[in-house]
Amino acid sequence: MISPRIQSNWPAAVTVAGLFFGYVFVQRVAPGVMVTDLMRDFDASGAVMGNLSAFYFYSYASLQIVVGAMMDRFGPRRLMTFAALICGAGSVLFSVADSLALAYAGRLMIGIGAAFSFVGALTVIHQCCPPEKFSFLSGIVQAAGMGGALLGQAPLGLWVDASGWRDPLLFGGLFAALVGLAAWMVLRDPPGQNETSEPVTGSMFSGLVQVCRNPQTWLAAIVGGTLTAPMLAFGGLWGVPFLQSIYGYDRPTAAAVTGALFIGWGVGAPVTGWLSDRWGRRRPILFAGAVSMTVALALVVWLPPLPVTVLVLLLAINGFGSSSMILTFAAARASNSAASTGLALGIVNTCVVGSGAIAQPLLGSILDFNWTGDMLDGARIYHAEAYQLAFLPLLITGLIGAFCALRLSPREHIPARTTERS
Repeated sequence: MISPRIQSNWPAAVTVAGLFFGYVFVQRVAPGVMVTDLMRDFDASGAVMGNLSAFYFYSYASLQIVVGAMMDRFGPRRLMTFAALICGAGSVLFSVADSLALAYAGRLMIGIGAAFSFVGALTVIHQCCPPEKFSFLSGIVQAAGMGGALLGQAPLGLWVDASGWRDPLLFGGLFAALVGLAAWMVLRDPPGQNETSEPVTGSMFSGLVQVCRNPQTWLAAIVGGTLTAPMLAFGGLWGVPFLQSIYGYDRPTAAAVTGALFIGWGVGAPVTGWLSDRWGRRRPILFAGAVSMTVALALVVWLPPLPVTVLVLLLAINGFGSSSMILTFAAARASNSAASTGLALGIVNTCVVGSGAIAQPLLGSILDFNWTGDMLDGARIYHAEAYQLAFLPLLITGLIGAFCALRLSPREHIPARTTERS
């Protein structure tokens, strides 16, 4: 049976992995504070903006199973180094884009590089950290991602107001090169990781078949996707314009208020991971997270105008509840063989990130369908009724996630159906 080797430098390795994930989260949510500028500069509709932002998710989600298999076979060091460089190149391309085609290409490249970030971080934790800390350290990485999301809200909004949207993206490309250098210097692959012999399960394909035949893999993936969709669609793109239009906030204020969602997520991820590790239970935490997330979002969307303190509290509750999705990775890991961990994590992350690929353009299309023709400074303005209809799918999927959470297996330990590596 393959068991993770605890490496002496695992805190540094987790730090670098968290730094990479925090960086890609800045890239993930950046369009949310650039929407009006991008709509003006590219003469684009809400649906086009949803697609532009979602190009990140198209490449990210479509690569997750491949990334999982590559992590199982080759390890995170070289893969995460190369991924950071690809991510940076895409950011530079996006920053100089003078057409939608180039912007799409840049966003697609960012997603390709970012695709290695979270599964890579989970692989680092699985391979070199104490196994009893898996859920907690996964939560810490998620908290690092939320730190990046916060930087991508009010601080980035102020930067965009001061110098436009191109300079921050250019800087992001340069910063990614530093992240890649840090990954190469700090990360270490376990002995035998890059051997050319067949993996433990016999082949990547047979491992994938084994993982896909396990219904627990898909339940974990569905719960993860439904819990993540509000953060990616509301927090990552449409929350800021919603608050600007419905509450009359300026961009930095709307971004700061939206940031409460990411604060709640950043606090909630390590807390729910710690609670799960301590109590040995996931299903009640995931169910409570799905319900609280859905109720909080419903109140935000259907009860405006709310006092800013209530609004911030509800968004923080939404983030805290949805952050319990981190446990779906532990659920998938516990329900599949250790040799197929990367594949299982990749499938779950496909649905997690794929929820953004679906939700962002879907909400944009619903907004366009209910657009009354109002514009401000060359950008479309949507009214409360349009946003309420657009956010309705997020509430429906939240209830689906709560139901599926109750169907997850209570098993907490990785099954021992593996063989020794020859």
